[in-house]
Amino acid sequence: MKRTIVITGAASGIGRATAELLKAEGHRVIGVDLRDVEVVANLSTAAGRQSMAGAVATLAPQGVDSVIAVAGMPAPAPAGRLLAVNYFGAVATLELLRPLLLRSQAPRAVAIISTASLSEFDPALVDACLAGDEAAALALAGNIDPEAATGYSSSKHALARWLRRSAISPEWAGSGILLNGVSPGRVRTPMTEGFLSTEEGMAMLEQFTPIALSDCPYGEPDELAEVIAFLATLQGRYLLGQILYVDGGTETIFRTDTI
Repeated sequence: MKRTIVITGAASGIGRATAELLKAEGHRVIGVDLRDVEVVANLSTAAGRQSMAGAVATLAPQGVDSVIAVAGMPAPAPAGRLLAVNYFGAVATLELLRPLLLRSQAPRAVAIISTASLSEFDPALVDACLAGDEAAALALAGNIDPEAATGYSSSKHALARWLRRSAISPEWAGSGILLNGVSPGRVRTPMTEGFLSTEEGMAMLEQFTPIALSDCPYGEPDELAEVIAFLATLQGRYLLGQILYVDGGTETIFRTDTI
């Protein structure tokens, strides 16, 4: 069954690889990004998120079958900007497009998390995110050093927890929408090229994203796209609330005995 699929962050990296794969399989893809896509929108602002939702509704008035929230901002960057895109932008994408998903016979949604969600985070910041208080979260973010990883890890940790809570709610599972996540580890994208191209960057990645594979220093966007596409086109109805770690073993190294 061919589907209409919305992908944010579709102009580059994992989002682009996923869009290309799904198009090759014959699905209709509505890309969202800052350039070179069907819907140009800035998901870091409330106005940009509303503009995105309106544009998607215009292009797909009959509804959409899948929504894939890939768009994200890497560290280092001010924590407020990271939260605005990585958490509030992703959550708004999924929530604003949920009414369009309800028109599908087999609605699916996927959020891209990160193995950084397993790292140290700011509990107050995460709580503000989960409470939906963007103003409070951005105010707290102003106290975080832009060079620290805490802002990024907090944004992804909050998104993972939002996904788990929402996936089993009446609004999602109760309405027949399967919501799942994919958590990339060390992947070669424009966002990570700076780290992968220097000895210092690779040393940092080895510390924070150790992998078990001996012949693969990092993953490729295509490898993530394969898993994301699987979740976005899933025919079965029994898989929800899961975060699949496509990370070369990083999560298992960190949590070997957590099952």
